Order: sequence, then structure tokens, then C-alpha cells
Amino acid sequence: MSAISIQNVDVIFGKNTAKTLAMLDDGKSRHQILGDTGDTVGVHNASLEINAGEICVLMGLSGSGKSSLLRAINGLNPISRGKLLVQDGDEMVDIARCDSTTLRHMRSNRVSMVFQNFALMPWLNVLDNVAFGLDMQGMNKTDRHQKAMHQLQLVGLEQWADKLPNQLSGGMQQRVGLARAFAMDTDILLMDEPFSALDPLIRTQLQDELIELQQNMQKTIVFVSHDLDEALKIGSKIGIMESAQIIQYDTPENIVLNPATAYVQDFVAHTNPLNVLKGHALMTPVSQLPGDEFGLHLDLKQAIRLQLDQGQQLIKVTRNTTELAMQYCSPEQDIALLSRKAITITPPDIGMRRAIEIKHHTGLPLILAEQEKVLGILNDDNFYHALLGKHFNTNFESAAI
Repeated sequence: MSAISIQNVDVIFGKNTAKTLAMLDDGKSRHQILGDTGDTVGVHNASLEINAGEICVLMGLSGSGKSSLLRAINGLNPISRGKLLVQDGDEMVDIARCDSTTLRHMRSNRVSMVFQNFALMPWLNVLDNVAFGLDMQGMNKTDRHQKAMHQLQLVGLEQWADKLPNQLSGGMQQRVGLARAFAMDTDILLMDEPFSALDPLIRTQLQDELIELQQNMQKTIVFVSHDLDEALKIGSKIGIMESAQIIQYDTPENIVLNPATAYVQDFVAHTNPLNVLKGHALMTPVSQLPGDEFGLHLDLKQAIRLQLDQGQQLIKVTRNTTELAMQYCSPEQDIALLSRKAITITPPDIGMRRAIEIKHHTGLPLILAEQEKVLGILNDDNFYHALLGKHFNTNFESAAI
């Protein structure tokens, strides 16, 4: 069961909803609708499934509809048409049609939110800010302070518990906002560009902390961002929006490798693909390696060849006529301990940054193998291919954003 199921959702801001929906069905643009009805189309025909424990990142340019869709999940924006189902135990509650009592229950117990501007109460100290939602739930002071302190420990702010928000830096205030949301113990967390106002260094640090917290707590997170590098870093899935519509919803790797439109490709073109792609996405498969009677060519410049048996298991690797030693590098292994005189074998899902580090350390190409079967190789050509943006699988021309 999905934690959140968004089904053909429209969000209209204005007084002529019925006419606006009819114009949308006739294919009219947002600009035409605004001129004719005065209504603003916030979201049009959005559909996606968010599984429990995923981080779904909604991204796009300003006005694309990402925040409008996020705020529909907890009922802050009214849903004009469609279904928006949020898991509540064994049931799915339709936020578009539930009564006010059910909506209050969902906001208090199922869905919490972190805002861009922190939204801390300046008259309360850090501990009471974190405990505020628990107070609204009716929890007694001792229990809520104990729970709030535990969350402050998770974000490294326990020593600041008695301070006021204006005594904290912007990054620390945002951590308080995170702690408050996590203290509510809701399974679903909405985050509306929470790091966008922070300095780059602090922003990167909080992204890392969010990933670490998520590994421990396994929340379902919907995160709004206008930064694709941020989306690729933290997202399990990414939904890219343009003109109030979701134009692609996929894994970070597929977004980079297989952009659905020229608009998405132009977004991807401005990112570093090595931050998200795995070795198997960029490797040269064994079937495409040139060869001769001495074996398959790993690296023509260094005269490195490999010999495989009929099951694609590795027999040996040679440079000129000298056999090279072989070494396996696990995901946890310290690269500095690898021999510079041995060819390195890695799993096919190795991150490209790590693959480059190994290549730089040993000066030799990498062999990608799974269950002793060689699948392909990574050499300088593969790395350059990615860095030059030649890894796209598309049938359309780029369009300027």
C-alpha cells in the first residue's frame, strides 16, 4: 500500500472552479484560463504513488506547482478535483473529501510539516519549540520534554535546549524545525524548500543530516526543491513539474539517463551526473569490447586485455605480455589500501565518484562483475562520456529553459 496516492489531482485558486476545470479539459493553457476566469491553476492532473519510507522530491521552476501540490497533501490547499489518499493505519483517507475532524487528526497524528522560514515561536525556548506540537496533542510536560530532548540529541542541539531561537544560527534554527517535525512521530513529513535560504555549506550539511536521520527513522518524506542537485542527492523518487503538471516521476538515475522531455533534459544538463549514476549505467558491456586472439581490450593505450571463459568468468588480465594481479573492492573498503599494481574488480552498482577515485588511485580501468560474471568495464572514455553529457537516451532536441 502506498503511503500517499495522488490521483488526477487539480488545484484551482479562484472563484470559477467549474469553468476553469472545463477549460483545462479543453486543453486551454494556464495563461488563457487566468485571462478568461481570473483563476490560477496551481496543479493540473497530477498523479503519483509515494511508497512508505521513500523521499519524494517535487521540483521545478518557480510557479511550476510543486508547493501547491505539497500543501494539498495536508489540506492546506483545497483539492478541486481528483483523489489524494494518505495512509492512516490500515485505511487510506481521501484528503479531498474528509471532514474537518478527520483532517485535524491527519495533521496532528499522520502528517507534519517543515517550512522554509523555520516558523519557530520566538518567545519559546528551543526545547518548548520542539515540544509545541506534543503540547497541542495533550501530552504532559514531563513526557513531551523528554521526547523533545531526544529529538534535539538526534540533531545535535541538546546543549541549546534553553536558548531562544534568535540566539541560534539559521542552520541551527532549521535543525530545530526538523526536530519539532520528527518529535510529532508522524509517518509522513512534508518539507517545503527547507534549506533554500541557507548558506551552501550549511545546506549541504543539513542534506547529509536529513539522509542520516531518514536511514534511522524511515519516514515518508515529500520534499519541495528547485535545485536538481539537491533532489538527486536526497530523493528516492523525483517528480519534475512544469506549468502545474508532473512531466516525469522516476528514480534519480532514470531522470538523468532517460529524461522524458527536452525540458527535463535541460534540467539534467546542468547537473553533475557522477553524483547519481552507477557503474552499470555508464560501463562498456563485455559484448561491445573489441578483441583479438589475445583477449578483449580493456585499455588500448595501456595494452591491457582480459580473457574470459564461455560463462564470462574472468581467467586473467594482461598488460602487454605480463599478467596483472586482480583485487576486489567492496563498497566499504578503504580505497587507499588498494594496490596500484593490480586491476580492480567492483560490483556493477558502484557509484561513479567512487569508481573515479579508484581509477585515480590505481591508474587502471575497472572491471564490473556480479557473482563472478564479468558484465563490463569502466575506463576514461566512460567517465568523459558522462561528464560531456553524452549519456542521455533521448529522441528529442534540447529546449532552452
